Amino acid sequence: MASHTHPRVGAAVPPPASRRRIPVRVVRAWCAFLIAASMAGTAWLMAIGVTGSALVVAATTLVSAGMWIVLRPRRPWRRLPWFALAYVGWAVASLLWTEWPAATLTTLALLLATTAQALFVASVLTGRQIIEAIATAVKWMLGLSIGFELWVSLVWRGPILPHFVRPGADFDGDPIMFWSRDKLFTDDRIQGIFGNANSLAYIALLGIVVFGLQLNTRAAPRGPLVGWTAVAVFCFWRGSSATAAMCALAIVIVVIVVLLMRRARTERTRRVLYVVFTFSGAAIIGALWVFREDLFELLGRSSDLSGRKEIWATVGARFAESPLIGWGYSVPWVPTDPFFDGWIIDRGVTVMQAHSTWYDVAMQLGVVGLLFFAVALGVFTWRAWFLALGRVPKPGDSPEPRSRLLLIPALVATILLVQSITESSPLLNWGWFLLVMLAFAIKQAPATVRGTPPRRRSTLAAAWPLEGAVSLDSVSAGETRS
Repeated sequence: MASHTHPRVGAAVPPPASRRRIPVRVVRAWCAFLIAASMAGTAWLMAIGVTGSALVVAATTLVSAGMWIVLRPRRPWRRLPWFALAYVGWAVASLLWTEWPAATLTTLALLLATTAQALFVASVLTGRQIIEAIATAVKWMLGLSIGFELWVSLVWRGPILPHFVRPGADFDGDPIMFWSRDKLFTDDRIQGIFGNANSLAYIALLGIVVFGLQLNTRAAPRGPLVGWTAVAVFCFWRGSSATAAMCALAIVIVVIVVLLMRRARTERTRRVLYVVFTFSGAAIIGALWVFREDLFELLGRSSDLSGRKEIWATVGARFAESPLIGWGYSVPWVPTDPFFDGWIIDRGVTVMQAHSTWYDVAMQLGVVGLLFFAVALGVFTWRAWFLALGRVPKPGDSPEPRSRLLLIPALVATILLVQSITESSPLLNWGWFLLVMLAFAIKQAPATVRGTPPRRRSTLAAAWPLEGAVSLDSVSAGETRS
């Protein structure tokens, strides 16, 4: 990440970055497109089908590979997110024992492409550029969602099936099959460009987080940000996702905790706060469990989590038959594969995920894969937490200036953790993309910060530009300043 640093003592000063042969604006625009493409997820399938989506993945991967070769970013590759890559490696290894080899090959290609794209973005953008790219991607997704719903209501005039098909008068399928149900001007849920109300709500929540912190730090023009925040709030409200609502509650709690912890002036105070927050969190979780039925009724959801209990029971039984290494990777489940086709049916449609990250990983990759993923997500969350928190100043040290933008990785981790309970989204598309991208970006923190004695190790914030940092446009893509 671009920052003002001294090199590690005893280490060679990295060579200067090669002359940039691609304009930085092009690099930043392409990276924003890649993040948006990962967020689009099911929108690609709805619009252009499986074959078209595969071509998009292949084309974007080739373009990114070409740009990577041209830019040749100077990055400490030893700081790759190795635990996330270990999970990917175990998924690839499952080709040796998978029960559905065609599905494994197909979905592995998507996993590898997503991982490579995420590493590419983290290697050519600075911390602030990554945040701006996420914000741009969210704006595109929310803008396209509102535009699509308006087009469906005002031009198409009626529900629409995938591939722009109008359902006939004799259509007797479940509304879950619709790309859009034409509900924008009603009080019902809307699905946006994603064809899924939950996905719309998650992206809207991510927008609220990023836009809100950009407003708080004045990292972008205020007027447009206020407008986009309003759009994000509207989409979050109309998406009406119970899990997204739980994510929002968790985010509020995390923000309060981080801001209070930042005010701690001694390690003892911080330890006391850790104890208080741990017991408070346990009490809140216990209360939510005891009153879960009332909570689900308030959110308009059934106490069985919209049929998830039955799905989890079926997947759990399959896991019990091969608990160590699982049955083979496939995220999502390929509905045309003989095993998955008709295995679990929900409202007449073949289910494509376990609706729980942990059940999905356990069934596919066993306890070993579950351990790899848990450590990958846990380490990312740990690093993101301390990136947001910072260190307690030593006696005589001045307080470390920290931008509130540094909360964004921790809040993304919060969304993924809560979402992982009832969704498999952290395993694919934007969930996995952001996990790998931010994990790699955070791990690239230099050893020491300018103005500190060389013997002191830096905080992770050294990898992320703070308020008043060098102008991004003056730094070549991939360049590390010393």
